[in-house]
Amino acid sequence: MSYTVRMTRITSHAGGTANAIITPGAVPTLASRTILMSGGSRGIGLAIAKRAAADGANVALLAKTALPHAKLSGTVYTAAEEIEAAGGQALPIVGDVRKDEDVARAVAATIERFGGIDVVVNNASAIDLSTTEAVDMKRYDLMQDINVRGTFLLSKLSLPALRASSRAGTDAHILTLSPPLNLDPTWAGRHLAYTMAKYGMSLTTLGLAEELRADGIGVNSLWPATLIDTAAIRAMPDGDTLASAGRSPQIVADAAHVLLTSDPRTTTGNFFIDEEVLAAHGVTDFAEYSPGTPEDRLIPDIFL
Repeated sequence: MSYTVRMTRITSHAGGTANAIITPGAVPTLASRTILMSGGSRGIGLAIAKRAAADGANVALLAKTALPHAKLSGTVYTAAEEIEAAGGQALPIVGDVRKDEDVARAVAATIERFGGIDVVVNNASAIDLSTTEAVDMKRYDLMQDINVRGTFLLSKLSLPALRASSRAGTDAHILTLSPPLNLDPTWAGRHLAYTMAKYGMSLTTLGLAEELRADGIGVNSLWPATLIDTAAIRAMPDGDTLASAGRSPQIVADAAHVLLTSDPRTTTGNFFIDEEVLAAHGVTDFAEYSPGTPEDRLIPDIFL
């Protein structure tokens, strides 16, 4: 996949239609940049990490998956191997984004190994699409703790390193995998607990973008236009059928690469959709992301 990075106006879904500018950074590469990501053992997070690694980036992964999951392939260690095979340096960190001490240890370990942090990717997320009456409160707490608290905590504890990176002249970003703040009641009405948790992640983007604007740190969210074929989707009821109507995680990874090589001083405070980011940068054919599945058979993602 190749694309041309240039200044472009696209549609941003931030509680309404607005113009968002993606201004390229000085060099459209993540070579020698250091990324700290929550999750990333598989799926979208791993695809983003491997795309960055192809540039020669350093990637630290904070994830709980030290041992293989009964239903989902991949651990933080196998992910690290794939990152290094793709051309980057990897630091696997076993820990829980819900625990203060684990997140603090991950931040410290990343700085010790790579000398700083240039990018934070809030990828870890829990999902339960149950209605209010049906949702188990342990699942509710899990989604709030991982999605909202984990995103806030990892971003918060990384701020000193991100500010140092920005002051040193390196583009600093926070990218969160969360949806646009769409206040159409449809989504809250379908799965209130999950909607609250994902919108909490998006509110973190909205607030931090404003809070860190003077520091030159770009803060944005990214969300797929369609379902994405991941192991987590395939593990759901009728998952294989759903996955076959989705795109490869690579589309999110390619869009993330565009955003993480943009100018953080001007590209901030936006809720981007993967295909819109790539379309704005010259991609006209998305068939390679869903080989064998016609575009009109793809299932749109929720919240859009």
